Amino acid sequence: MENQNLELDYQVARQKSAKPMLWISMVSMTMMFIGLTSAYIISSNREDWVSFVLPSALYISTVLIILSSIAFLLAKRAIKKEDRNSATIFLLATLGLGLGFGYFQIEGFYQLNEAGIFLSGKGSLVSASMLMVISFAHLVHVLAGYIVLLVVIYNHFKKRYNATETLGLELGGIFWHFVDILWVLLFLFFYFIT
Repeated sequence: MENQNLELDYQVARQKSAKPMLWISMVSMTMMFIGLTSAYIISSNREDWVSFVLPSALYISTVLIILSSIAFLLAKRAIKKEDRNSATIFLLATLGLGLGFGYFQIEGFYQLNEAGIFLSGKGSLVSASMLMVISFAHLVHVLAGYIVLLVVIYNHFKKRYNATETLGLELGGIFWHFVDILWVLLFLFFYFIT
């Protein structure tokens, strides 16, 4: 009996600490991107700074990541209503749209190369290199988001979420919405600063 109470106390403590730990990690990630965008702004004062038009693929990727966040919100709403079929559709749509985001991010790099703008070597621009570095750093976080989504989808299929038990779903959603909002802010930054 005492072991069961200790196990229950441990689970409650883990659940209470999960969200604050996630928020702390997201604050540190935000600080990293603040540093990168600050470096971008400072570098824009260089004499060799050249502005360029953002690739069209980045516009498409931005729309896809916004739609993926909406799909995740709809999945959470469906879970709260115990509508497992709709939740499945929306979770898979979230993953599909997220993968589409990644594809168009990489396509944006190719579009820059086709326009004669390269990360390094002949034809490289400081502005394009910094855009690519910041975008790539974000894409690494999106890769972590894919893993989170896969875990959420796996747990959904194992029926671990319901109207009263949504902690894993909520944690996954917080992180996914974070990388989504982060990209939208980065995109707006590049749109208005580049």
